[in-house]
Amino acid sequence: MTTRTGLGFDAHRFGPGDRVWLCGVEVPHDHGLVGHSDADVGLHALTDAILGAIAAGDIGDHFPPSDPQWKGASSDLFLKHAADLVASRGGKVVNVDVTLICERPKIARHRLAMRQRIADILGLDIDQVSVKATTTEGMGFAGRGEGLAAQAIATVNVPD
Repeated sequence: MTTRTGLGFDAHRFGPGDRVWLCGVEVPHDHGLVGHSDADVGLHALTDAILGAIAAGDIGDHFPPSDPQWKGASSDLFLKHAADLVASRGGKVVNVDVTLICERPKIARHRLAMRQRIADILGLDIDQVSVKATTTEGMGFAGRGEGLAAQAIATVNVPD
């Protein structure tokens, strides 16, 4: 087996709403996130990281925002699709790590549920999944409270 690593990034702006979806978990908030699907930046970044590890393009290649069937779709579908592509090549997702970049909502009390949800989607043990958060100390779009972002890295093993 060959070990490969992929990196993903996503960002969405805040809009009307009273909750956001982050890493597959509904988090109460005074705004929603604007996006074609459920705008889950954590799962979008992680999907891109897994797709990147197997050189399979990006989330937009597989789920184009111009396609109305993905309007409001749960990002769980996107992440599961990426994991299934790895499996179809005889590979396995080994470890994933997501960093949420936001001033708010606060992530700490939701972290364990996020890790478990990702582990469930990918068929991993929870100790193979990391979710953490950071702020930008008031700088940039996230610091101004205009939206939030996520970056992710995934390690996969695939046959030589």
